[in-house]
Amino acid sequence: MLAVASREKNPSVAFLEPYAKWRASRLGRITDALEEELILEVAGDVAGRRMLDVGGGDGKLVQLFARKQAQVTIMDMDSRMLDAVRHRFADAGLPVETVEGDAARLPFPDNSFDIVTVVTVLCFVEDAGQAVAEMARVLRPGGVLLLGELNRYSLWAAWRRLRGWLGSATWRSVHFRTPAGLKKLVVRAGLRVTVLRAAVFYPPFGWAAALSRSVDLKIGRHLSFGGAFLVLEASKP
Repeated sequence: MLAVASREKNPSVAFLEPYAKWRASRLGRITDALEEELILEVAGDVAGRRMLDVGGGDGKLVQLFARKQAQVTIMDMDSRMLDAVRHRFADAGLPVETVEGDAARLPFPDNSFDIVTVVTVLCFVEDAGQAVAEMARVLRPGGVLLLGELNRYSLWAAWRRLRGWLGSATWRSVHFRTPAGLKKLVVRAGLRVTVLRAAVFYPPFGWAAALSRSVDLKIGRHLSFGGAFLVLEASKP
């Protein structure tokens, strides 16, 4: 009933439906939970810290940070997505600032944020180096960049490339990066890599996710090769 009422008031909620559909599957539910758990673990205590999320998607991950008392700003290029996210936060009783903008030209002054998060966005950005340089610019000294990306060295990347070759618009022009490639991006922006971890070491099947769930993050503490999802943390001197 609440979902229907919310959709009637806000047609942009339709933009969140692909995310909901993915999480309704066993594969999506387990995979999302692992990725979120890894990001939260690497982020640590965010209470009272000013956070920018670039390309926030449906806002679910950022809601977790808002519940931990981070001061959250979400930036996205799509005003309709931002509208849907505002309604989602309002329904949850959580504060959020939303800003329309481009990752390559962030509409914020230098040294504005304690944390910048960007999750599965750079793989779709034309000039990732420029985007990371902008994120470094808006970080305060001592601030951290939390970068979540899709690993080139994984079965998931092969599966997604195949889907792109078969006509998927989402995966046709995606750029998968290696752990070394991600490190180069942030170092060139003047940041120092402090953590590199991985998750999702199983193939893209629900039964495999269920079997691997209990050991996946433990593997990712020691190994990045083969993990479909990479999390890199880098600090600004």
